[in-house]
Amino acid sequence: MWKILVAFIVFAGAALFLIFKAGDKVDMQGEAGAHNPTEVHAAPASEPAAAPAPVAAPAPASAPDSASK
Repeated sequence: MWKILVAFIVFAGAALFLIFKAGDKVDMQGEAGAHNPTEVHAAPASEPAAAPAPVAAPAPASAPDSASK
């Protein structure tokens, strides 16, 4: 039980140290989505993606030749 108390005090001390050291620079929003101004996006491709190839219709199945049997 005393180990849990010691671990809590150490964790709380580290959190308080980090908060006091960073000051107002700590961002507690988590994932801000598209509203994050520091997010870096990949440069757009210089060429548009190629159009997908058309799908060919399957060839009709030939009827079994019953005369050859």
